[in-house]
Amino acid sequence: MKILFQGDSITDAGRDKRNFHDMGDGYPKFAAAAIRAAFPHEEIEFINLGISGNRTDQLFDRLYTDAIAFDPDIISILIGINDIWHRHGSGRIETTDGQIATNYRAILERLKKQTHAKILILSPFLLDNEEKEAWRFELDRLLKIVRALADEFADAYVPLDLLFEEALKTQPEPQYYSADGVHPNDNGRAFIGKHYFNAIAPLIESGVNKSDK
Repeated sequence: MKILFQGDSITDAGRDKRNFHDMGDGYPKFAAAAIRAAFPHEEIEFINLGISGNRTDQLFDRLYTDAIAFDPDIISILIGINDIWHRHGSGRIETTDGQIATNYRAILERLKKQTHAKILILSPFLLDNEEKEAWRFELDRLLKIVRALADEFADAYVPLDLLFEEALKTQPEPQYYSADGVHPNDNGRAFIGKHYFNAIAPLIESGVNKSDK
C-alpha cells in the first residue's frame, strides 16, 4: 500500500527533498509512526511531497509529477492557507476565493479520473495569533469551500480547525500548538498526526480487506 502526503510547509516540515520517503519533522512523521504501529504486518510505503509556500494553483501545476505518477492508494491533502497568506504582503498575485475553489476542484477531479486513490482532506486552520487575526473571515470562507469539496470528493475529512478549537478550550496556553498560528510545533504536529491516523485507519483497513479477498 502506498500513502502519499501532499500539501505546503505544514506537510513539508523540513523534509529532505532528495528523498521523498523522508517524512520531515511534521505531522506525516507522527502519522506514519502511528500507522506502522497499528499495521505492523502490512507493507506500507510512505511518500511526502509537500512543498513549503505552495498554494492551490502550484499544487495543481505539479499534480501529475508529485501525485498521479506515483499511483498512490491513499493521498492526503492539506492546502489553502498560503492562498490567504499571500494576500497579505507577499507581493504575489492574489488568488480569489473563486480561483481557490476552481484550483482545488480541478485537483480533486484529476485525482478521481487519473488515480484509484482514496482521498483524505485535512482542513486549513489558523490558531491564536494577533498578527493574523485579520485573516479569520477569509479563512472561514475558505473552510466552507474545502468542506463542500470534501463532501463531494473525499473518502475522509479531518476538520482541523474545529478539532484545534475544541482542544484549545482545555489548554491554558493559547500558543500551545503553534507560535505563529499557522505552523504547528511538536504539540501541534502530534495532534494532527493523531487525528490523521484516526481518519486514515478505516481507509487502510478497507484496502487490506479488499486485497485479502
